[in-house]
Amino acid sequence: MSAQETLGAAPSADAIEAHARATIERLPAAFRAHLGDVVLLVEEEADAETLAALDIEHPLDLSGVYVGRPVGEKSAFDSGAMPDRIHLYRQSILAEWCETGVRLDDLVAHVTIHEIGHHFGLSDDDMHALEAAVGD
Repeated sequence: MSAQETLGAAPSADAIEAHARATIERLPAAFRAHLGDVVLLVEEEADAETLAALDIEHPLDLSGVYVGRPVGEKSAFDSGAMPDRIHLYRQSILAEWCETGVRLDDLVAHVTIHEIGHHFGLSDDDMHALEAAVGD
């Protein structure tokens, strides 16, 4: 945890991104090898279009989302497509952090791995196993 987090200031988007990138670095090499083109974005909250597409009413109800095609569905004919993206939503993550008392780095790891799981087309059980594999 950073000094900012222990002093009670709300962690910045940069701090959340640092936790997410540290999580990615702990993934097995076979997973990291397929994440090089995935863009990681930390935003304050989901926009109205994203919320509507997912049928979510309140932005604090969405802590992250994967936008793209899972690895197993990609094709050589996908040229010109936008890069796959993982969006993490700072306000939602901070709200959940305050409500649950879960360590921020653990919470960010959980959300990050969940969205990475969508990139790979993993089941919830597989995502939980991956999360356990990168735990410290």
